[in-house]
Amino acid sequence: MKKMMLTLAIVISSVGAAFAGNAFGKPLATDGEEVNARVLHAFKNEFNAAKDITWTIAQNYYLASFVYNDQHVAAYYSPEGELMGLTRYISPADLPLALQSDLKKNYKDHWVSDLFEVANSDGTAYYITLEDAETKLVLKASNGKSWNGYKKVKKS
Repeated sequence: MKKMMLTLAIVISSVGAAFAGNAFGKPLATDGEEVNARVLHAFKNEFNAAKDITWTIAQNYYLASFVYNDQHVAAYYSPEGELMGLTRYISPADLPLALQSDLKKNYKDHWVSDLFEVANSDGTAYYITLEDAETKLVLKASNGKSWNGYKKVKKS
């Protein structure tokens, strides 16, 4: 029985290591490529308490998707380890009051199907997708006071 438990423990830890990183404990991206050490160091310094981290490596950036303070967050890093920006999904109640008021005043016949916040060196912007029976509107607010049209799609 002890042998079986020991074998089971070894198998479980080996499988866990295969999904979490390589044999040396370095995180791997979803494609199996090792995450750049500079990027990993910068991420750990900024988000030490992050959980459920998934890495994606693109041509010009690294993307870490994770849970931080019970929120799903995505952080974009340059290959040099510079934090390029953060995104997170939010609820309409998390919007600045001026943006909430603008929605109620100008888009009362629409419902929210998507809403996220983007924070980077330029500041904070919000993107919202509003729908009614015939159209989908994507609006952007970068000043925190009013929405601007970003994209309009007619439903088929």
